[in-house]
Amino acid sequence: MRRVALFTGSSPGADARWSQAAVELTRSFARRGVGIVYGGASVGLMGAVADAALEEGAEVIGVIPRSVFSAEVPHHGLTGLHEVESMHERKALMASYADAFVALPGGIGTLEEIFEVWTWQQIGLHDKPVAFYDVHGYWQPLLAALDHMVEAGFVRASARDGLVVADNPDGLWAALSPAAPSTP
Repeated sequence: MRRVALFTGSSPGADARWSQAAVELTRSFARRGVGIVYGGASVGLMGAVADAALEEGAEVIGVIPRSVFSAEVPHHGLTGLHEVESMHERKALMASYADAFVALPGGIGTLEEIFEVWTWQQIGLHDKPVAFYDVHGYWQPLLAALDHMVEAGFVRASARDGLVVADNPDGLWAALSPAAPSTP
């Protein structure tokens, strides 16, 4: 695996554990020689992810829409920063660079990004793993909702079962690395 896309918040969240977990995971990937693709911001968990990867000497590619420059201040110390016109372009370019996708704690934007790449996986646009980094139980309410959607007949059990869920860097790496295709 060359690169992983990390979807996370432009806010640090209300608990320092979220930032600590994001930094720990990012450092784990970087120490394995894996580059990071993310939303390009210098603030919140996005900024923490970028800074941690850069401190470890990893490649860090940011992709940021021009329309969110005021809210998500671009990080100017990256290996590469791509400015795009729309959120759709952001996700498509991030997907083209990444071998896997991971949702860290975040908000509506994080959900939108991970659900879109999961949908793309389900309709055959890619075969890359999609994961939730469930530190401190952050994603448990959402995962329970997804289980309910399976029980209700709106989500296929195979789609839900295909999601990677891990609560520590080594477990996430073990679940992602054998499944991830390699990007050129």
